[in-house]
Amino acid sequence: MANPSINLSGHLPSGTVTFLFTDIEGSTRLLQQLGEKYTTLLEEHQQLLQEICENHHGSVVGTQGDSFFVAFSSAVDAIHAVVKAQRALNAHPWMDGVMVRVRMGLHTGEPQISSSGYVGIDVHRAARIAAAGYGGQVLLSQTTVDLIATELPDGVTLRDLGEHRLKDLRRPKHLYQLIITGLPSDFPPLKSLRAPNNLPVLLTSFIGRSSEIADIKQLLSDGRLLTLTGPGGSGKTRLALQVASELVDDFHDGVFFAALAPVTDPGLVASTIAQTLGVTETAGQPIVETLKDYLQSRTLLLLLDNFEQVIDSAPLAAQLLAACGQLKILVTSREALRIRGERIYPVPPLALPNLSQLPPEAIAQYAAVKLFIQRAQAVRPDFRVTNETAPVVAEICHRLEGLPLAIELAAARIKLLPPRSMLARLGKRLEFLTSGGRDLPARQQTLRDAIAWSYDLLEEHEQRLFRRISVFVGGCTVHAVEEVAGDDPAQFPILDQLGSLLDKSMLREVEDTDGGPRFAMLELLREFGLEQLEASGEQEEVRHRHVRFFLKLAEHAEAGLESPEQVEWMYRMEQEHDNLRAALDWSKSTAGTQELCLRLAAALGYFWEMHGHFSEGRERLSAILSKEFAQGQTAARARLLARAAELAYRQSDYPATGSFAEESLRIYRKLGDRQGIASMLIKLGNAATERGAYASASRFLEEALMTWRELKDKHGIARALISLGWAALRSGDHDLASTRLQEALTLSRQLGDARSMGFELSGLGEVALRQGDYARATQLMEESLEVRRQLGNKWGIGVSLGMLGWVAMRERDWERAIKQLGESLKVRQQIGDKGGSAWCLERLAGVAMAQGQAEKAVRLFGTAAALRSSIGSVIDPVDQARYKKNLNSLRKKLGKERYAAIWNEGRAMTMEQAIAYALQDAED
Repeated sequence: MANPSINLSGHLPSGTVTFLFTDIEGSTRLLQQLGEKYTTLLEEHQQLLQEICENHHGSVVGTQGDSFFVAFSSAVDAIHAVVKAQRALNAHPWMDGVMVRVRMGLHTGEPQISSSGYVGIDVHRAARIAAAGYGGQVLLSQTTVDLIATELPDGVTLRDLGEHRLKDLRRPKHLYQLIITGLPSDFPPLKSLRAPNNLPVLLTSFIGRSSEIADIKQLLSDGRLLTLTGPGGSGKTRLALQVASELVDDFHDGVFFAALAPVTDPGLVASTIAQTLGVTETAGQPIVETLKDYLQSRTLLLLLDNFEQVIDSAPLAAQLLAACGQLKILVTSREALRIRGERIYPVPPLALPNLSQLPPEAIAQYAAVKLFIQRAQAVRPDFRVTNETAPVVAEICHRLEGLPLAIELAAARIKLLPPRSMLARLGKRLEFLTSGGRDLPARQQTLRDAIAWSYDLLEEHEQRLFRRISVFVGGCTVHAVEEVAGDDPAQFPILDQLGSLLDKSMLREVEDTDGGPRFAMLELLREFGLEQLEASGEQEEVRHRHVRFFLKLAEHAEAGLESPEQVEWMYRMEQEHDNLRAALDWSKSTAGTQELCLRLAAALGYFWEMHGHFSEGRERLSAILSKEFAQGQTAARARLLARAAELAYRQSDYPATGSFAEESLRIYRKLGDRQGIASMLIKLGNAATERGAYASASRFLEEALMTWRELKDKHGIARALISLGWAALRSGDHDLASTRLQEALTLSRQLGDARSMGFELSGLGEVALRQGDYARATQLMEESLEVRRQLGNKWGIGVSLGMLGWVAMRERDWERAIKQLGESLKVRQQIGDKGGSAWCLERLAGVAMAQGQAEKAVRLFGTAAALRSSIGSVIDPVDQARYKKNLNSLRKKLGKERYAAIWNEGRAMTMEQAIAYALQDAED
């Protein structure tokens, strides 16, 4: 917000003053829309605000353009003024039907008055508070709320928005919003300075380590790669997360946490980082190069946790740092990466007291003892440290060498053992350790022994459950535990056992999902559990249960991903992805499980396709297809090849699509599987269509149609006709496209196949649109939308809404176009459809062009281009000429340099930012 010019006519309040700053949101857009009439609108706005403020004893300090600066001697008067002003602005009959939205900010302070007006930080605070809001929103500081909280006008309440960092202000401000009955109250997140991040919410307090935090911050300031080293349980991850959370505002493009604990293949580190950042592979480009492109111009901190098990991927960090000048990487690992530029910071144990020199009352101030006390009180709230027990607790912490995980495990036993008994047990265990393996670091020996000690304290049935749960990677649900790890539920209720393991810190509850609570182990505990599972002789049986459970889940998901619960199934499969990977890896390398492996890989293919795991899916399928047990002319191999073909198709890798599909087709021909033959012919035809090889496409698809006709399979016939119609539409033969799609629709209506009807109606609508018959296009698209809504098919709903928006564009009904394209964009974003999202953004850019908003159009085109690049998607050939013409027009209008700068701004926007930006005028 610009600082208003000061007008000192009249008396200015002194002492405690409440400042009001206001301005019109979207004033530039209104100026472009109204032209010369904008001056009249501005005069009406100024007169309205000035009369209301002065009637409530406010002094107008100054105005500039569409902004107001008003001072009130009473905060209550200021509140009444802004409430009345917002209601008046909302009810005012503005010219040409436009809507004027004014954002307002209030702050109370004690400014000084000079010859030029008010001076002091409170003026800037009020201006920054207003600038953080949106049109129609009223924001208040804590000092103003303290004065008016009990004297609000009728129909007005407060909403606590929490603390926000504001531009040019050193400390965060606690902000509130006025909720005025009858006026809009839901607004986007405030325009504060919090950078994006995915840091997990930590449920326990962070204790001590202030000097370590300062050291790490300084090392990161001086360099670009810092590795925190130390044995498992030394607190590396917790310390790194604390540092990262304190540095969020220092990295403009965010701070991101990549958990590598579930990853055992160094080749998957790049894709794991990409998924963390929301980066999708680009067709024909290695994922490492895609990451470099994404990070090249970003100021970002990447936290890579538990790197030791993928240490062979250390050169990846060096490559990213070399290519991305503003990137910094913080690593936690049991060993250093040993690459150029790395700084190593061994994480020390928590601070321990000197037992011989300190009085008992001072002992509790040391971080190790304080951690023990806090974690003990979490399981036994009445636990207190006395002058007698303080030295005992301190001795326990010394025996555990200040290692946080060991201390937490010990503190969790306080319900069973008082400190002296605990120390006696721990002392015997530590004596036993002196004869342990000398090739292990001393602290690792101590921690391993602490875990073994905690394990020994469990009941026999709890030990059995603990070691069986260790097969889960990335967590598990209660149902999964029952199926994979459970015994007789009548004798040993699973919930009781899980509760006991939680209480004893052997498990942790990571989140509460729609399916109930979810549990996970710290990675070190899981490693110990796996050792115990192998020693018990139960490993093979439990692993088999694990594979069978997740195979059943994956096969159910194939149908679920086509159902109204599509979004829920996607979320569930993504949540269990690490377990699914583990099940696939074990079944691939274990005798007697090959059939399970083939079924699981085939079932996972559709999930990988739907949720954008194209490269990983192709790599895993290729690895299985190369196995000896997957060779031969079998239906199982043909199905895997079909899945691989689909994943290649989604990456626009049409040669690979053809190769996979042709081998699958040969197997189906040999097996005499005519349904498989027809399906592969359709896949080959679709790939040929996308390549523009329409003659080949027609040959494949006509053979597929003939095969389905011979089988008298009307569903298959409809599928072939849809593909033939699409090929005709792409080649520009609208009459043939209409004929094929209409024939398919007739069949699907007879069969009651609503899903196919959605495709056929949408295709016919596009034919009508390209022929210029907008009324028929609208009718067909609305019918397809209704069918898809009834099915709950989110992907289809997004397509139909988008096409309706496109029809509205052709009819120059911009309001309807924005509404329907916006709805489509939100649905596509919900299900992760990046190609469809890019298509919507390109149409919304076209709307912006038509409304004279050239810069907005370029930004949206830029965001869409970045999305298409991330998945290897290209503009539909029939639309490429218009697309290029639009970009050339915008480049000419804005100039090459301005165009390029705005284009890059668009490419850098997140999807959430792009959606809000694309729709803000409509929502205003």
